Amino acid sequence: MSPVGRQAAGLAGFVGVSFLAAYVGARATMHSVDSWYAQLARPPWSPPNWVFGPVWTVLYASMGVAAWLVWRREGWSGAILLFAVQLALNAAWSFAFFGWRSPLAGLVNIVLLWIAIGATLLRFWQANRLAGWLFVPYIAWVTFAAALNFAIWRLNR
Repeated sequence: MSPVGRQAAGLAGFVGVSFLAAYVGARATMHSVDSWYAQLARPPWSPPNWVFGPVWTVLYASMGVAAWLVWRREGWSGAILLFAVQLALNAAWSFAFFGWRSPLAGLVNIVLLWIAIGATLLRFWQANRLAGWLFVPYIAWVTFAAALNFAIWRLNR
């Protein structure tokens, strides 16, 4: 494979694995959003459901590009392992919150996810500044999502 082909395959692979995590999470979510989630008390600042899809689409694409940038610079490194850990925790949140129908389990998971994103962001920043910047909107959104998760837990316990 040519160097350009290898880079294109790497980019497609990292973006693809990011969207695979999105797909896995969506499978856990799809059966609960219209039934269980719709019945939960939510804070007035909770966004409408349609907002989540477009936001997450941009974030998953950014995560994949960021991981690819780091992989180009470092290869299969500890930074990529951190990326995999945070991606697994990202997918696991949907199972904890929606699959188990447990805002508390989701809250525990999202705190671990936030820590993993922070570690990945810092490590990515060291490897490639653009990769670090690509994780800033992600940690900002997950910070908001954690606050929303906490509020839902408090309102429904």
